[in-house]
Amino acid sequence: MRALITFACCLLAVGGAAQPGIPEMQQAQRQLTSDFFSMSDLSLVLAIILGLNGASKIYYNWQNGKPQIDSDVAAWFYAALFMVLAGAFLKALFGI
Repeated sequence: MRALITFACCLLAVGGAAQPGIPEMQQAQRQLTSDFFSMSDLSLVLAIILGLNGASKIYYNWQNGKPQIDSDVAAWFYAALFMVLAGAFLKALFGI
């Protein structure tokens, strides 16, 4: 009986040592946070690129006398707005 208890305690010690510890979990959280913030910045950069591209196309169409530019303005504006809000939404979703 004593040998069985000793054997069980040894198995528990080996199983406990195999589990990841607190420092590893904190390192994983830091890596996720740094990667997520770089992706958030990427969404803002994409929004700026979409806005500049849309503004140049709208200006070109306006100077060429295209009568209906309202739909183009709305489409490009909402595309850039979507990219900005996507970054904020993902921050709120993951709680970072």
